[in-house]
Amino acid sequence: MTERGYVHPEKLVSTAWVADHLNDPKVRIVESNEDLLLYARGHVPGAVMIDWVADLNDPITRDYLNRAQFEHLMARSGIANDTFVVFYGDKSNWWACYALWVFELFGNTHTAIMDGGRLKWEQEGRPLLKETPRYPITQYRAQDRTDYKIRAFRDDVLAHTRVGRPLVDVRSPGEFTGTLYHMEGYPQEGALRAGHIGGAVNVPWSRAANPEDGTFKSAEQLRALYENEQGLKSSDSVIAYCRIGERSSHTWFVLRYLLGYPAVRNYDGSWTEWGNLVGVPIER
Repeated sequence: MTERGYVHPEKLVSTAWVADHLNDPKVRIVESNEDLLLYARGHVPGAVMIDWVADLNDPITRDYLNRAQFEHLMARSGIANDTFVVFYGDKSNWWACYALWVFELFGNTHTAIMDGGRLKWEQEGRPLLKETPRYPITQYRAQDRTDYKIRAFRDDVLAHTRVGRPLVDVRSPGEFTGTLYHMEGYPQEGALRAGHIGGAVNVPWSRAANPEDGTFKSAEQLRALYENEQGLKSSDSVIAYCRIGERSSHTWFVLRYLLGYPAVRNYDGSWTEWGNLVGVPIER
């Protein structure tokens, strides 16, 4: 990872590293997928599943779980305060990055992504088990959620646009231009208008990954994508968004850790909120 030029190479581990640490009691491997059936079909030995719907979201409020709920999730997953948590999943680690981002809302930064996710693990012929592991319950103590550091709300986005700070729309070009109301092949999630937030640049999240194995592109390639093409700078305050904050968490991870941008936030309300707001402008 160091050879690829990342600012924080410690936030990525290889499939080989994971294979060497499957029995390390200080490491917990977490699988988080868009396809919730994949885990039961076979997963990295010892990996626990975190369901992005049932485990990370509050069942009533349009928000994430609270501190007590997060502590319970950690305890039943066998994660202690000093556990190194490594995430992986399908779709080039799209949802793995989302889960990591939610962990960091609670100050849990002792985390990393397995580069390449399920795809690379499977391509290398590494073992997949169907049995669900059981770990001793831990006594995890979480910090209070600190949303303001890495999460943006609609008022933050409005203030951001008024002073001309950069936004990155990570959706597909069709969604960005307003020819599509939602990602192709996915359900319409309720946005009444199509288009993008004024002043945003369009860098589809998947351009940061190598399609052949799901790994992240090198820092040089990523800088060409975000800085040479779009004019972003590491000193910028950046907000990324998509439709519900899941794709933009992947871009948040890239900008925050691989390129070292210290002030990046994920707007998880994203287009499902912005596309329905009364009195806010959109562009097509």
